[in-house]
Amino acid sequence: MTTTILGLSAYYHDSAAALVVDGEIFAAAQEERFSRKKHDARFPKNAVNYCLAEAGISLSDVDHVIFYDKPLVKFERLLETYLAYAPRGFRSFLAAMPIWLKDKLFLKTTLKRELAALGELKEKELPQLLFSEHHEAHAASAFYPSPYDKAAVLCLDGVGEWATTSVWLGEGNKLTPQWEIDFPHSLGLLYSAFTYYTGFRVNSGEYKLMGLAPYGEPKYVDLILDHLIDLKQDGTFRLDMSYFNYATGLTMTGRKLDRLFDGPARKPESDLTQKEMDIARSIQAVTEEVVLRLSRTVHKELGVDYLCMAGGVALNCVANGRILREGPFKDIWIQPAAGDAGGALGAALTVWHSYLEKPREVNNLDDSMRGSYLGRRYTNDEISSYLDSIDAPYSKLEDEALMPKLAGILDSEKVVGWFSGRMEFGPRALGGRSIIGDPRSPKMQSIMNLKIKYRESFRPFAPAVKAENVSDWFEIDRKSPYMLLVAPVKKDKRKPMTEDQQKLFGIDRLNIPRSEIPAITHVDYSARIQTIHQDTNPRFHDLISHFESQTGCPVLINTSFNVRGEPIVASPEDAYRCFMRTEMDYLVMENILLSRENQPEHKQDDSWKDEFELD
Repeated sequence: MTTTILGLSAYYHDSAAALVVDGEIFAAAQEERFSRKKHDARFPKNAVNYCLAEAGISLSDVDHVIFYDKPLVKFERLLETYLAYAPRGFRSFLAAMPIWLKDKLFLKTTLKRELAALGELKEKELPQLLFSEHHEAHAASAFYPSPYDKAAVLCLDGVGEWATTSVWLGEGNKLTPQWEIDFPHSLGLLYSAFTYYTGFRVNSGEYKLMGLAPYGEPKYVDLILDHLIDLKQDGTFRLDMSYFNYATGLTMTGRKLDRLFDGPARKPESDLTQKEMDIARSIQAVTEEVVLRLSRTVHKELGVDYLCMAGGVALNCVANGRILREGPFKDIWIQPAAGDAGGALGAALTVWHSYLEKPREVNNLDDSMRGSYLGRRYTNDEISSYLDSIDAPYSKLEDEALMPKLAGILDSEKVVGWFSGRMEFGPRALGGRSIIGDPRSPKMQSIMNLKIKYRESFRPFAPAVKAENVSDWFEIDRKSPYMLLVAPVKKDKRKPMTEDQQKLFGIDRLNIPRSEIPAITHVDYSARIQTIHQDTNPRFHDLISHFESQTGCPVLINTSFNVRGEPIVASPEDAYRCFMRTEMDYLVMENILLSRENQPEHKQDDSWKDEFELD
């Protein structure tokens, strides 16, 4: 008899739904992809409907529903925090309480009401509703889909109920908690505090801070370590909360931190200065040091060969790359949906392996995430039907003709929207909903940032490289299918800087070609690598093979198919709208190819740009 488990995350960040059927990960998606509201935290009704439709079932066929958090424990933490800091934080208390008293405190009732409405069921007809702890869901999302039978698990995020850092031992189908660091001492919130201070949006701008870091110098490291964080040799830490407002206030940092760094936080959208670049480099260096020390301690304490990671900090691919190169583990595995969205999947797997005590089967080689291609796929008929309805001209080509044609288009420095197969689960585009280009072009980074993505020019792009060729181009000897590891470009592919170029600082170094693939080579010769595998994404692998046969280069630029402030596209309608809003040259959706120059005149509506911050 089939057992079906629906996992949910909602009401805080990035709501999502995930469906596990007899222990197999069947479907998963974030609500933002359907609602088109970035980081949508509302009940994930569209994501739930997708998961059920993918399985061809209704809610009444589900055996267990599980939520990724324990709201009463989180409420306890909020109350205790406000009491501990009283009378500070009264304004924050007044702002938070109505939301809690209306929705979050009685979340079980809220969830049952939402599920009943969605499934057109009476509450007594609903599946069993369970709750996991926040970090338990993170740990489960990291360990259970991993290739390993036994591994240490490290979870690092802003905060769950209480935990901000937790360590677990995964063995077979069991996850055993070891120890944790609790709120308000949080590496994730420390990083977010500097995201806020440098003028980016918390919970979405952390990627920018990481991307900005290589343009700066680590001149503030000692200041951070002397004043803000008491870092022990084993990686445990405490923050000096007198510098931060997030426990009690409506902002992340306070005036004391402003004085420490000689000025207030940068205003969003204002010009970036060398100061922000140096701060970004400094907090990145501190974060890497904390994570490296923690990984060494965990290895020493648990004596295992492998490490699994989840939580928002696990998306810091620079730190992950250092753990892999300098840490004590044979290998590491990071959940591609490491943030709160992945908690829905972790919670569902917790039911199967922990609550129902079902075993795992692993081989130490392959994970069970299916390349993280867990979202909806569209057929050629569905795509052409939509395009016909709007009178958009297109041609249809089978792969044998399409792939070499696309390779030639990319070779001529054209930018292509690529919509193929199932949508990715998690924050990265992995070759399902991607914008692709030629990494050999020295102007491609600027073109794609300013004319396609409408974002800051310094933002780096990632290379998608055939897995079998990765070691020929980058200093890494293993797969990185989820774009969560940074590694240096091979030295024989680099272009040395001239004496005058070496004297440049900050953003002035951006437009200097650093390698044979300058569009994906950061100023420090690093790249955020995605390996493309024939077994998980054969079409994207085939396209890169054709590009390689024409150019000798088995690498493409891969960036997410979206523009500023929008989630990654989910449907053909989303893709066409994004295509027409930007200066993309071609759009391919499955076997259907559209050329920009053949499309009907499109009235450019730029008002949407004003609604969002760059991201």
